[in-house]
Amino acid sequence: MLFNSIEFGVFLIVVFLLYWFVFNRNLRIQNAFLLISSYFFYGWWDWRFLILIFISSVTDYFVGRAMYKAEGARRKWLLYLSLGVNLGMLGFFKYYNFFVESFVEAYTFLGASLEVDRLNIILPVGISFYTFQTLSYSLDIYKDRLKPTDNFISFLGFVSFFPQLVAGPIERARRLLPQFEKPRVFDGVKARDGMRQILWGLFKKVVVADNCALLGYFIYHSAENYSGSTILMAFMLIGIHVYADFSGYSDIAIGTARLFGFRLSKNFNFPYFAKSIPELWRKWHISLTTWFTDYIFIPMTLRAKKRTNFVKFRNTVILFTLIGLWHGASWSFVLFGFMNGLMFFRSIYFKDFSLAQVIGIPDDNYILNTMRRFQTFVLFVVASAFFPNHLMHGIESLGKIFSFSLFTFPQHLSFFLIFIISSCFIVEWFQRDKEHGLDFTGLILPQWKRYTIYSAVIFGIFLLKAPKTDFIYFQF
Repeated sequence: MLFNSIEFGVFLIVVFLLYWFVFNRNLRIQNAFLLISSYFFYGWWDWRFLILIFISSVTDYFVGRAMYKAEGARRKWLLYLSLGVNLGMLGFFKYYNFFVESFVEAYTFLGASLEVDRLNIILPVGISFYTFQTLSYSLDIYKDRLKPTDNFISFLGFVSFFPQLVAGPIERARRLLPQFEKPRVFDGVKARDGMRQILWGLFKKVVVADNCALLGYFIYHSAENYSGSTILMAFMLIGIHVYADFSGYSDIAIGTARLFGFRLSKNFNFPYFAKSIPELWRKWHISLTTWFTDYIFIPMTLRAKKRTNFVKFRNTVILFTLIGLWHGASWSFVLFGFMNGLMFFRSIYFKDFSLAQVIGIPDDNYILNTMRRFQTFVLFVVASAFFPNHLMHGIESLGKIFSFSLFTFPQHLSFFLIFIISSCFIVEWFQRDKEHGLDFTGLILPQWKRYTIYSAVIFGIFLLKAPKTDFIYFQF
C-alpha cells in the first residue's frame, strides 16, 4: 500500500475516523485498533511478512523484561538472543544470497570451482527499519538507558506503527513508546500541520523525485552513449530523486503520525544545503546515522585503548561501510558507504587545511559558502554513482565523468526539470529553519495566501506528476 496511492488515501481516512470518533474513549482499545490497522497496512504487501515482524516484536518484548531483572552472564546471553533472532532474520532474508555469491566468486578467483544454489528469497518490506527499531529497545535496556514496558499491545504498536513502519524514521523506544502509553487528545492545529507536511511530501515524491528518475536513470543505463557532462547531470538527477523520494516519504510519515497525535523524529534537515560531507550526513537520514553512531561507532571508539587518527579513520570507514551495506546486499552499496567514509574523514580531520583560510577569505563569505554547498552536493552524488546497484556500470560511468567530455554541453537538458527542482529547492531554502516546506509556524500570512499556496501545490501534483513508482527505500 503506497503512500501515493488511492488505496492508502481510503485506508487513512477510514482509520483516522474510527481512531478519533469510535475508539477514542479507551487508550488500550485505541492502541489495539492502531495495532490492527498497522498489521493490515503491512500485510497488504504479503501477509507472510507479518509472521516475521511478530516474531521480532515478541522476542524483544520478553527478552527486554527478562534482561531488566537478570544479572551477569544471563543478562548478556539474553542480549545475544535478541541480536541473534533479529539479525539472523535480517541476515537471511537480505544478505544470504549476497554472501553466498561473494564466497563462490572468491573461491573461483583462487582457481577452484564451487557450486552453491541461490535461494529464491523475497525481501520483506521494511525489515531493515523495524529490525533496527526493535533492536534499539533491547540495547537500551541492556545499557540501563530504558526500563521495559509491561504493555504488550503498546510495544507491538511501537514496532509496527504504520506511518513509519516501512521506511522510517527509525524511532527509539525512549521517544516513541511513551507516546503509546499516554492518552492522546485530538489537536486541530497539529493535524492541519500534519496535512501540510503530507502535501509537501507528496509534491516532492510524485513531481520532483519521479520526474528526475525518468531522465536520470534513462541516461545512467545508457551511459556508453553520453558524454561526461551528461552523465554528471544524470548523477545529479538521481541524487535529487533519492533525496526527494525518501525525504518525501519521511514528510508523509511524520505528517500522518501527527494526525494520530504522535510526533516522530525529523529524518531530513535539508541536507543538500550542507557545506561539507559531515554536515550533509548529520542532516541526511538522521535516524539511521544516529543509530549507527550510538550503537556502533561510539562503542568501537570507547573500546579502543588509544584513540589515534588511525583508529578514528578505521572506525569512520567501518561505520560508513556498514551504512552502505545496510542499504543493500551489494558491493555497489559497500563502495558507496566506503567512499562516503573517506570523504567524511577527510573533511573532519583535515578541515584546517583550507585554501580559503590560506588566502584570507572570511568563513562566512556568501560566494565561498555557495561554492562549498555545490561542491558537497557534487561529491555526494558522484559517490552515489553506485546507488542504482550496478557496480561495474557505476565505475565505467565515473570514468567518463573524469574525461575531457565533462567539458561539453550536456544532452537532454530539461528546462521542465530545472523548473520543478528550482521550485522545490527555493521553497526549502526559505523554509530551512522550519520542520518542512509548508511549515508556516511564526509567519503571519492571510488565509487567502495560505490557501493559494496549498492550491498551487495540489494543482502542481495533479498537473506535473510522473507515472507512479514505489518509494526507493522500500527495497531496503
